[in-house]
Amino acid sequence: MRLTRQTNYAMRILMYCAANDGRLSRIPEIAAAYTVSELFLFKILQPLVEHRLVETVRGRNGGVRLGRQASQISLFDVVRVTEENFAMAECFESDATECPLVDSCSLNSALREALNAFFDVLARYSIADLIAARPNVRNLLGIDMIERRAPAA
Repeated sequence: MRLTRQTNYAMRILMYCAANDGRLSRIPEIAAAYTVSELFLFKILQPLVEHRLVETVRGRNGGVRLGRQASQISLFDVVRVTEENFAMAECFESDATECPLVDSCSLNSALREALNAFFDVLARYSIADLIAARPNVRNLLGIDMIERRAPAA
């Protein structure tokens, strides 16, 4: 199974927000950290906001932040809201009736079991786990540099 680019960057948005310790993160900063277009990230935000994985604050000083604790957002949560299709084979599709074994296929059962195992592993890891694995993640993402440049309030 291959996850889409949208899912990859959705996880990266969440990691950036988690590394930013609850402060508002700006899309241009996130886009610069990952060298991806702002427009692409704005597109990805919609399902994350709809499912309350992130919240947005509008206005001049607005931005995005996690909608709940990073430890409460599993990788499976992200995959579930960003991936459209989990069909591993044609026979997983609802309109696949060409195969004479469709109702009693051992391959279908094995693939479904493998997919469920994949989901189980994703459910065991949170966004917080990804951040904790790299103690220098703030520096790698340029967050510390942004804070040093920001004028004191």
